[in-house]
Amino acid sequence: MSLDELRNLIDRHARADMTTPIEGVLMARHDVSELETSMSGSVMALIVQGMKRLALGDRIYEYDAGKYLVSSLDLPVTGQFVDASPDSPALGFGMVLHPASIAELLLQAGASDLRDGRGSPPSGMVVSTASAALLDAVTRLVRLLDSPRDIPVLAPLIKREILWLLIVGEQGASVRQLGLADSNLSHIARAVRWIRDHYARTFRVEDVAAICGMSVSAFYRNFQAATAMSPIQFQKQIRLQEARLMLAAQHGDVAAIGYHVGYDSPSQFSREYRRQFGTPPSRDAIKLRGTAAMTGAVF
Repeated sequence: MSLDELRNLIDRHARADMTTPIEGVLMARHDVSELETSMSGSVMALIVQGMKRLALGDRIYEYDAGKYLVSSLDLPVTGQFVDASPDSPALGFGMVLHPASIAELLLQAGASDLRDGRGSPPSGMVVSTASAALLDAVTRLVRLLDSPRDIPVLAPLIKREILWLLIVGEQGASVRQLGLADSNLSHIARAVRWIRDHYARTFRVEDVAAICGMSVSAFYRNFQAATAMSPIQFQKQIRLQEARLMLAAQHGDVAAIGYHVGYDSPSQFSREYRRQFGTPPSRDAIKLRGTAAMTGAVF
């Protein structure tokens, strides 16, 4: 299926805040190629024009027009559109993935092979080529923006269709485990939420493993497989991203912000911040306050 209609629709309807009148559906238009950092959320992100390069831990993902990325965990990522410009903007579609909606479809399907969440979790991020059926469903969903009266009735049906195509598609394992309460990925998602909620606190890996009901060795192995990071590395990524958001939003003391996100040593904070973002926090703050907010790192 051609992407032309979908490109035109997204180009016309994309807003600065990426929201749409359809709940859980996002659209983006980027005309610059700047590095962006954010949490990914649990989302399917489809590129319809341009190419995205995304870093998660030591993994690099690249996806261009006609490919989609599934993020089944809320992960700290750094991304950049390649060669985006006002004359040739990058365009993307996103749909939030809700575990309850996935669980409902799995229950309705009833197939045991679709409801097996045992074994090591898949990576928390995967990339695949969109099928003709998936592109068709996404286009029909976005087309509803031209007929708002139909959105309340038809949008939920098409969103279920898209979700089902993801569940049975090439990267379905990542989506299915998101909807299974006892899957290893769901246990890791619990740890991800805990670390994100308590990122400024020092913790022992043993304690977080206990929260997930796993042995330390199984937890560490599964966490690394899903996030491409150790739990401590994950916490550091969250701390640095939160610090960068604070630097962009307020004129605060750099050392105070470092303490706020959990660093006891200003020198360590500055060193790790520079290693992560390529510039010291004080210099980065000046740059950030002169640019737009950092959003849209996934699509």
